[in-house]
Formats: sequence, structure tokens, C-alpha cells
Amino acid sequence: MDTTALRSAYDRLLDAAALPDTGDAGDAGDRGWNADQILAHLLSLDASIAAVALGVVAGSRPTFDNRISLDTWNLDRIIAEHSGRADLIDHVRSQATVLCDIADRLSGETASVLVPSLLLSNDALVLDQPVPLAGLIDGLAEDHVPVHTRQLLDLRVAVPFPVPGHA
Repeated sequence: MDTTALRSAYDRLLDAAALPDTGDAGDAGDRGWNADQILAHLLSLDASIAAVALGVVAGSRPTFDNRISLDTWNLDRIIAEHSGRADLIDHVRSQATVLCDIADRLSGETASVLVPSLLLSNDALVLDQPVPLAGLIDGLAEDHVPVHTRQLLDLRVAVPFPVPGHA
């Protein structure tokens, strides 16, 4: 698989996450997640997809279910395991690299293996059918990571610019 687009999507996301004025609280659009929760969600989801990919390579037929990556208890647990935003960002960076490295090594045959998948978003069923492994990975670059990049940018605290001549 070619992971150029996925690596670029993660570069943009990590740049957005590292902005100094990213808010710690606020509405991230769909779930009211703050920046740390978005990063924890990505860590959980990416680990799940990497595990599915490795399972397919091993010859098993794993399933993909994103519900654990949406669970607030799980997100809080992931956040608590890190020493702060910078640590979360570093972990997302390293895990994205691992996921991309796994995907880079998938053969066309392996990438085309159908994975029974269950995807929810905002408590609504988005998908409940087999998807090629490549589709799960490409979906990160095409939709998932850019959506969360936008959410991180939307969380930025507006910093007013001083108006000349006004105190």
C-alpha cells in the first residue's frame, strides 16, 4: 500500500495538535471532545486498525469495531497514561508511523482481505459490512484524520489581535 496520503494527513493533524493555543476544553463538533480526547481516540482507533492488519498478515480473520475508541472511559484511561498533551502527541506520532509502516508492507492480496467492520459516529451506525483492509487504512487518510484535524483547529482559542491606538 502507498501511505503517502496517510502520512501527510497525520503531519497536518500533529501540526494542529501542537499549536500552542489549542483549547483544553470546548466543543470539537461531534462529541464535545477536547484536544486530549481527540488524540486518545486516534490512539485507540489506530491501535485497533494496526492490530487488524497484523491479524490479517498472521492469517487470522479479525473484525474491526470502533466502539472502544469512542468510549469516554477508555479515552480517559488513555489520557491518564500520558504525562500531558506533548506526550499524547508523541504517542500519536509514533503509533501513526507504526501503522503506516505496517500498511507499507501489505501485499495487494493482503490489503484486499475483507474485514467485517462496525463503525459508529455520533451514536449512529455508519457501516456494518465487510471492508477491504486497504479501505480501513485509506479511510483514515481520506476522511478520519482530516476530520479530527479540523476539530483540533476548531478548538483553537481565538486570540484577539491588538488594534493600533487602543489599549
